[in-house]
Amino acid sequence: MRDIGMGKQSVEERIKEEALCLVEELKKCQGAPLDPSFHFQCITANIICSIVFGERFDYTDRQFLHLLDLLYQTFSLISSFSSQVFELFSGFLKYFPGAHRQISKNLKEILVYIGHSVEQHRATLDPSAPRDFIDSYLLRIEKEKLNHYTQFQYQNLMITALSLFLAGTESTSITLCYGFLLMLKYPHVAEKVQKEIDQVIGSYRIPTLDDRSKMPYTDAVIHEIQRFADLSPMGLPCRVTKDTMFRGYLLPKNTEVYPILSSALHDPQYFEQPHTFNPEHFLDANGALKKSEAFMPFSTGETDL
Repeated sequence: MRDIGMGKQSVEERIKEEALCLVEELKKCQGAPLDPSFHFQCITANIICSIVFGERFDYTDRQFLHLLDLLYQTFSLISSFSSQVFELFSGFLKYFPGAHRQISKNLKEILVYIGHSVEQHRATLDPSAPRDFIDSYLLRIEKEKLNHYTQFQYQNLMITALSLFLAGTESTSITLCYGFLLMLKYPHVAEKVQKEIDQVIGSYRIPTLDDRSKMPYTDAVIHEIQRFADLSPMGLPCRVTKDTMFRGYLLPKNTEVYPILSSALHDPQYFEQPHTFNPEHFLDANGALKKSEAFMPFSTGETDL
């Protein structure tokens, strides 16, 4: 991932490019009310496409829309009750019909698309000018081809690219949706964010990562949106890497565990009003950003996927 921005378009530049495209799309609405969910799905998927494949797609591109449909259909199926039950009893239920079979079919179709892109990258690869994540990974595969123990293999490239889509698209787009809803519900917070934006950035340029350290209130609001939204209350399945004693109980090596992230995000020991949206949770007495050990909106440890 570090190689992507070396002498080429950095991840930040890709995000800024997509943000400008989103602004142009929103301008077409001419101030009319709209549900921005689709646009948020497009921009997050497009940023990942830009990082992985080295290209972005128009929001009306049929191939891009089909890829989006597969991704979000899969997320919807994964969130269903039957899929949750399947997670608990997969060893038995995998032999029966259910949502897991459609999920598997969708993922295989996405992998076919990724595979075609990988082959195109192999045919046009320039070692002196890697264009994106796939190029960088292919170069690493070539570099380690004599290492029999390397993890840099074509199959891992495919799965890693798929994981980037699964991990980055829905979580980011839904966080954006929650963020805008919360700004509508708490206009006094939105007003303070806008004031900080006007003071630090103004209205004649787009924000950069360098602005973040000068905008503690906006940063705190983003943290609080992630905490309050609590997108993954059960976290992702993990495995303990060795026999572990936890609160008097022995967890044998390779035991699958689920970190209940919601309990941390709503811990009154760390957040004074855990069930209230309050950016002050992440600000100290001087108005500077305050970090919290309980802030873990996505996961903890290595996920077991």
